[in-house]
Amino acid sequence: MINHNHLPRLIFAGTPDFAESALLDLISNDYPVSLVLTQPDRPSGRGYVKRQSRVKMLANKFEIPVYQPQTLTSQEVEQKLRSVEAEYLIVAAYGLIIPKSILEIFKNKCINIHASLLPRWRGAAPIQRAILAGDQETGICIMQMDEGLDTGPIYLTEKEKILSSDTAGSLESRLRQKGGKAIVKALNLIKSKAIKPRVQSGFGVTYAPKLIKTETKIDWAEPAFAVERFIRAFSPQPGAYTSLNKTNLKIWHAIEVDSSPAAIPGTVLVKEDKTLVVTCGQNALQIEELQLSGKRRMKARDFTLGFRLINGQIMGD
Repeated sequence: MINHNHLPRLIFAGTPDFAESALLDLISNDYPVSLVLTQPDRPSGRGYVKRQSRVKMLANKFEIPVYQPQTLTSQEVEQKLRSVEAEYLIVAAYGLIIPKSILEIFKNKCINIHASLLPRWRGAAPIQRAILAGDQETGICIMQMDEGLDTGPIYLTEKEKILSSDTAGSLESRLRQKGGKAIVKALNLIKSKAIKPRVQSGFGVTYAPKLIKTETKIDWAEPAFAVERFIRAFSPQPGAYTSLNKTNLKIWHAIEVDSSPAAIPGTVLVKEDKTLVVTCGQNALQIEELQLSGKRRMKARDFTLGFRLINGQIMGD
């Protein structure tokens, strides 16, 4: 039984939606969050207006002080964190590297919520990399942070099946909920001394580097099943793209179908019912939803009705 009157004081560091769920679960379970670290407000959207992170908005709602340094390497930041006198630093997709000077403040009580089954997919984009690789399972690791890249010992893991229909967005949504519950569970077990961290295995180590725009271009020479995974892995952000008649377009949803092996990969085939098929290195993809540059998403059938002279053209030209 956890005595909620003696729960440890926390500092929480996180920025996107993934982190928001963890912060809410900590608050809902009466963990005293004394300070929230989140990245500075950044311009986004078509109006390029500065926007607050979801974590900042949640912290403001509960009147938790928010701190938004550009970096964590200054003495000012170190002094600020020391002044809070928190016992734990909880990190979830914060977006800044936690330097040694900050780790030393909390000794072995910097805890990270990581969206993979470590040591597989250490790094910034574990959800997208898992889908790209065709993994059938992923999960959440609650780990003790050290100076390495997601190399610290693990308190607990929670597994999650990757569905054949999962996009990065749908999988992240489930892992987000699982991560919030897992950090509360881990802290409760740590407090009751019912759990100790275990050293990560040296086998099965893979890395999940940050996504870059140049890697999101579709290669139609790949088998259809691989291209379909590619599309799901980059949805909703940043989106898998190709080109047609020198115009970029994003593909949001596609289904693998049989195709004649004679067609050049990337060949556009418009069927009699106006369905849109693109050939791949093996089989083909029936495109269900796409988006022209600067336009809204649309059903592929609406696209073929508006662009009648695309049959036989090559995508990715």
